[in-house]
Amino acid sequence: MRPRHATGILASNPTLVGAVTVLVTIVAVFLAYNANSGLPFVPTYNLNVLVPQANSLVRGNEVRIGGARVGIVRAVTPERLPDGRVVAKAELALDETVRPLPVDSKLMIRPRSTLALKYVEVRPGDAEEGFEQGATVPLEAATPEPVELDEFFNTFNERTRRSAQGNFEGFGNALAGRGISINEAIGEAPGALEKAERVGRDLNAPATRFGRFWRELSALAAEVAPVAERQAGMFRGLDSTFSALAAVADPYIQRTIAESPATLDEGMRSLPAMRPFLQHSSELFDALAPGAASLVDTAPAIAAALRAGGPVLARTPRLASQLPPTADALLAFAQDPAVEPSLRQLVGTNQILDPTMRFLAPAQTTCNYLALLLRNVASLTSIGDNEGAHWVRFFPLAPPVGPNSEGGPASAPASGGEVPPPNDPDPTDANYLHSNPYPHTAAPGQPFECEAGREGYAREQVMIGNVPGNQGIRTEEQTPEQLGKKKGRR
Repeated sequence: MRPRHATGILASNPTLVGAVTVLVTIVAVFLAYNANSGLPFVPTYNLNVLVPQANSLVRGNEVRIGGARVGIVRAVTPERLPDGRVVAKAELALDETVRPLPVDSKLMIRPRSTLALKYVEVRPGDAEEGFEQGATVPLEAATPEPVELDEFFNTFNERTRRSAQGNFEGFGNALAGRGISINEAIGEAPGALEKAERVGRDLNAPATRFGRFWRELSALAAEVAPVAERQAGMFRGLDSTFSALAAVADPYIQRTIAESPATLDEGMRSLPAMRPFLQHSSELFDALAPGAASLVDTAPAIAAALRAGGPVLARTPRLASQLPPTADALLAFAQDPAVEPSLRQLVGTNQILDPTMRFLAPAQTTCNYLALLLRNVASLTSIGDNEGAHWVRFFPLAPPVGPNSEGGPASAPASGGEVPPPNDPDPTDANYLHSNPYPHTAAPGQPFECEAGREGYAREQVMIGNVPGNQGIRTEEQTPEQLGKKKGRR
């Protein structure tokens, strides 16, 4: 008899076929279940990070660098510090391409959506030293500490709501029915804004310590953070309030407006209590008067801008209709696999060219050399005849005569010794080498000057290299206003 092949036995045996199918299914389910934790047998770069809090951060959340997924969160556990504080420790499994992460890197837990989904954003540093496998990133790297939405809402507690309501009511009563006074105040505003410049200088002065005010304000916000739940309740109460107002808008609110004159009379009797506020407001407008005066000079420019903006805004719908294809092209460009490597190479090229460009840029931005060169080159052939022929303009300069003259071989710099020609008006100043091959151009590490083409002539002495003293930055085609701006940017 002819023996059966093994494949024939497997295909004809339902039990073996079912067993193989179940095994493949189990392996597929296992891989799908563990997909968020990384594929098996794939090496990872594991780090532990300490964060002030890991609210809503769970196992399987992404770790991103520059918006790209580079790993996942394997676990989140509490950790007690030596000083007694309790923070969160997150175990990260990163791709090997991230290794080693610089020790000066920063990270922050950020929201991925408004549904409390989070991810860990990592911003790599510039340090040459990196974290080893299994190292712990210190708590100092988790900055700034994120502010949750409920923490922001909790700043509006019941007392704050009552105070805000009182302020709105008081200001509303103070302003209602005073349109003429407001118009007069607007008319006086230019004089008040004119003094705003002095107020700004006072606030910016070191003695004012205005920066400390904002730091203390930040500390105040940290103090009211525990009342986040009350702030959330405020918004629920506002919803109920506005719903109730919508139900009584007509006719009750209209009737309230009709009875406002009596309310205004009552406000007139209450105004003396607001006299300090009005006095301080008057002082504020007096201080703002200098700033308002400057509007007289800027009003024509603003009016011209508004006139020019009207036609532009009229063409805006046509531009908007052209934006979707542009956005699609940008999306396709961003999804092109070749874009990211190209951008990395471009960033590297810019980093390589940065020192050179910072050294060369002042030659034009400060000294205007490039514009002068192009202007002069364009005028080289500006002289010609009636037949259409042009020739290059130049002036021949004969080298001085004497020992080691520049007109022939020399064993040392020319330092005088010429026999002066007859009738030389200045026979003592001849045959001295003057060479400045690398003048200052206001580049980094050099004096703030533009020396090329403006060197002084040192009489009766050899001068090689930069001319002593500062030649300034004034070159052709530069106005005093431009020089003042460059001096301020120095």
